[in-house]
Amino acid sequence: MTVFDPARLLLPPEDRVRSPHTGWTREHWAAVADHLLLSLKPFFTPTRSQVRLPGTVSSSGASSDGLEAFARSFLLYAFRTGGEHGTDPLGFTDWYRDGLVAGTDPANPERWLRPDEQPQVQVEAASIALGLQLTRPWLWDTLDAAAQQRIVDWLALSPPSRYPDNNWLWFRITVETFLASVGGPHDPARVAADLARIEDYYQTDGWYADGAFRNYDYYCGWAMHLYPLLWAGSEGAETFGSGALAPVFRGRLADFLDDYAALVGADGLPVLQGRSLIYRFATAAPFWMGAMTGASRLSPGTLRRAASGSLRAFLDRGAIDARGLLSVGLYGEWPAMAQTYSGAGSPYWASKGFLGLLLPADHEAWTAVEEPLPVERGDVRRVIRPAGWLVSGTASDGIVRVFNHGADHAVEGDRTGDSTLYARFGYSSATLPPATGATIDDPADNMVGALDAQGRSTHRTGFARGAIGDDGTAAFATSTADAHWVDSSIGGPAYDHGSGREGLVTDGPRLATASVVRGAWEVRATLRLPREGVSEDPVRLRVSGWPLTGAEAAAADLAGGGVVGGGVVLDLDGLRSELRALSGAAAASAHTESGTSPIGETTSIPRLEFDAVAVGDVVIAAVRLGRGSEPAPSAVALPTGDGTVVLETTWPDGAVSTVRLG
Repeated sequence: MTVFDPARLLLPPEDRVRSPHTGWTREHWAAVADHLLLSLKPFFTPTRSQVRLPGTVSSSGASSDGLEAFARSFLLYAFRTGGEHGTDPLGFTDWYRDGLVAGTDPANPERWLRPDEQPQVQVEAASIALGLQLTRPWLWDTLDAAAQQRIVDWLALSPPSRYPDNNWLWFRITVETFLASVGGPHDPARVAADLARIEDYYQTDGWYADGAFRNYDYYCGWAMHLYPLLWAGSEGAETFGSGALAPVFRGRLADFLDDYAALVGADGLPVLQGRSLIYRFATAAPFWMGAMTGASRLSPGTLRRAASGSLRAFLDRGAIDARGLLSVGLYGEWPAMAQTYSGAGSPYWASKGFLGLLLPADHEAWTAVEEPLPVERGDVRRVIRPAGWLVSGTASDGIVRVFNHGADHAVEGDRTGDSTLYARFGYSSATLPPATGATIDDPADNMVGALDAQGRSTHRTGFARGAIGDDGTAAFATSTADAHWVDSSIGGPAYDHGSGREGLVTDGPRLATASVVRGAWEVRATLRLPREGVSEDPVRLRVSGWPLTGAEAAAADLAGGGVVGGGVVLDLDGLRSELRALSGAAAASAHTESGTSPIGETTSIPRLEFDAVAVGDVVIAAVRLGRGSEPAPSAVALPTGDGTVVLETTWPDGAVSTVRLG
């Protein structure tokens, strides 16, 4: 039997027969869950109603953060105990029972904030309600009537409160449904309205936006696909029409998982994009939900391989610290990774990734032999139309890339700065944009922007989406931005919920950009268009490529800078970021900065700068992220006479792709 020490994670031996890719089984997941729970014990307050963790304090305050750590770890406990049918050898049922009773006692000095006192509590109320649903026979049913009533009274303060127009509506539905199941106050009309509003977020092909904006990120999986099917299977949901909705939700999840599995790299890391990445392996939740509900065309072995790969990838990179805690960061601790709503307890929403522990040990998701991910079977090229994404995974290096012409955490016409985690042209499972520093006002990587007198680049947030598709040879997508500079030091907000910064805006040129993608290469072409009210004087355009981050700067080779075909090749431990000019002369450089990324100390980015770009001019570059070397494609822009151009790309094997731009 494995013995757990809160200061050290001990795991059972790997099973390379059942799990040839990761070596991990249900026993490994259980060991990690138990280690995380045991490591929290020293941080429970005396009445056990809060878990006060050291480190970052959110904008909601320490008391809210203490509840957050309790509620999110309670969800982990619920998955662990529910999957064992109430068996709890570590004694956590008593700990959480005590905390529930004390937290909802108005006379307790360590009582929980009420949902009508602090909006963040509405989120945690949903975890409390869901945990109670999942452990009902062993926890809720063992409480006396007075304790049950205090919990009902506390939860009942949540639904009437104001909720943001996004995934939070599922939190309200979850609370109301639990209240309905125990005879508490609830409003069927409000539940119906919330369900209808969430339906507005649905796009196509299994994808939801997280609200009314172009918010495409992991909330689609760990919120918009997790809660619907947990809700549909919960006691009380049938009174709100779950019977008719469950098949719809299952069909959408199956469609989503077809795309979602393609976003996981061979090393288990997901494409690093979007806010709240400190939740880390919460990305595993949709895979387990597919296994639980049968809502997947992927095999059980593929689902577990994806989920276990994600957990291992983050743990191998230091997600659990020496104290046994999940720190605020991506790999290890890096507090600047947090949004302002994130406190020291926030990372415990990684608990969602342990959903699979609800499945018994003899479930096929645990007994099936692991099967390879899509990128391990061969090269992957997908078009995710709702998000405006092109996905390209290469089996030779296991890297998955997303080329983005649809997400910016904004709406068309917005004039904010670019969010580093949403508005870049490219994201991957092997790279992350610089998150702090000058990049906030001067986008550093995977961009095309005009430069001002100080050398700062324009932003693209609020762009208009264009064509997207695949011609059988390559995938393509286009978008057009009214480029603008943003000085966030003037009038910018003090909070960060994932969107780009506001500030003093100066209009720049209109830029139409196309990405044509095949394998590790992207041909990125930008046409300058006229823009009313903006000078048509020539501008200097910067094209930047993939960031490489490590302990030191990447080795740089500026090959033939200043001539067509010249550019920059960066190499960091065999991973290469290439940027080659395919049109006109360009000045090549390698930009390096330190302390701005959670995945390493130093980030290097290749850049090309094109002088005197006039209205009607096109700049073209070939951009690559991968290992080893490959011949680059070539491309030419052919004028059509109507103000547009046709971008003609010729690939090394002679295949040709054409895309209209402008």
